[in-house]
Amino acid sequence: MKIYRVGGSVRDELLGLPVKDQDYVVVGATPEEMVRLGYRPVGKDFPVFLHPETHEQYALARTERKIARGYKGFEVYAAPGVTLQEDLARRDLTINAMARDEAGDIVDPFGGIADLQAGILRHIGPAFVEDPVRVLRVARFAARFGFQIAPETLELMKEIVHTGETEALVPERVWQEIAHGLMESHPSRMFYVLRECGALARILPEVDALFGVPQPAHAHPEIDTGIHVMMVIDHAASKQYPLEVRFAGLTHDLGKGTTSPDEWPRHIGHEARSVELVMGLCERIRVPGESRDLALLVARFHGDVHRALELRPATIADMLQATDAYRKKARFQAFLQACASDFHGRPGFADKPYPQKEHLSRALQVAVDVDAGAIAMQLNQSHAGKADLPMRINRQVYAARVERISSLLSHL
Repeated sequence: MKIYRVGGSVRDELLGLPVKDQDYVVVGATPEEMVRLGYRPVGKDFPVFLHPETHEQYALARTERKIARGYKGFEVYAAPGVTLQEDLARRDLTINAMARDEAGDIVDPFGGIADLQAGILRHIGPAFVEDPVRVLRVARFAARFGFQIAPETLELMKEIVHTGETEALVPERVWQEIAHGLMESHPSRMFYVLRECGALARILPEVDALFGVPQPAHAHPEIDTGIHVMMVIDHAASKQYPLEVRFAGLTHDLGKGTTSPDEWPRHIGHEARSVELVMGLCERIRVPGESRDLALLVARFHGDVHRALELRPATIADMLQATDAYRKKARFQAFLQACASDFHGRPGFADKPYPQKEHLSRALQVAVDVDAGAIAMQLNQSHAGKADLPMRINRQVYAARVERISSLLSHL
């Protein structure tokens, strides 16, 4: 029985990056032997075990055979006779198919070290086309490392898309990979790669439709809506904003992809169309509620936020109410971060001031200071038992908030 550390931890170690999760392959062992040694079995589709002390994953060396569409359509064979090289050969890229033995020596049968040094993402063999998830993974690695994709690997990615394998992807897995890609330092690279191989039109057609759609040049020097959205998510990444903000940046302008060409470069009413498209996209790939809800708010209100310095106090109060800012203050700050990223995501705008963010933050602060409980208590005493009491309370609280915001604006 021999144990090897494999995969991403070996790759990241060689790149000088922090090593997070460590995975191991066990060659020459049976499940019974692993259990006798105290390992706890957890794998459903193939033998995977948790170390009795470290709880790290140890998988028996295995091979795979494609038997159906999709990334789950594999028959797995694990036995003591499966070699390390056979196990590594089923992996996606050369840089992910290296191992380190118990003596610390690197096993690199497919030239992963050379590709790391050259900054190339290269597939291992023709079996690469059997798993459609690899299209998403390669695009994500391009965003993470900034590596170039080998031309022959890109051709295989196009083949996967052309054969329709991406249609078999499980929605949850699509979201998982998209979310990981958005959290990289340059997330736009992932979407450019997906577009180059044709996968973006299959997986996120609403985003793909933005490329080639013009915008008014005075507001958008980059003109192209797709390029603008890519700049928005890269700006959000440069500020280390959370996933919800980055996803909202990706989807805030989806409605512009449905504007009739005879109306270009204007996009009147695109906010309402964006809301509808965001909802459909989120349902299709099962986007979690936190990301979905923020994306919907940003799609609907980002134009109003950009005009915040011109809005009347009542309009600002209405926006705070509509975004549930009084109860969800942290989400409102994320909302403003996404709108700021939209502003900064244009050539020459990265370092320009965006006072709207502070303007609305201060408005929320003074509006929150309104003591709704005291107002309710006062009205309870003077209008006890009246059917319209809740409406009276809401109206008076609203009026007090508008007054506070108006006072603030008069001092600015």
